Amino acid sequence: MKDHVYKILDLVGSSEKSIEDAVQNAITRASKTIREMKWFEIVQTRGHIENGTVRHYQVTLRVGFTLEG
Repeated sequence: MKDHVYKILDLVGSSEKSIEDAVQNAITRASKTIREMKWFEIVQTRGHIENGTVRHYQVTLRVGFTLEG
């Protein structure tokens, strides 16, 4: 088994639809510039309330990716 070294970064995703969509938006956007993402952990969830209705979700993720080389 190979030894792996991971770099960890924080991402914040947002969505008007759901928490899951906010997570997917963050991962999809990050995958355009970051290779070898392997796992994520949700570290914070927030939302915006307007007139008694949830209007926006925001999720902070900790993402691990394998270092190359």
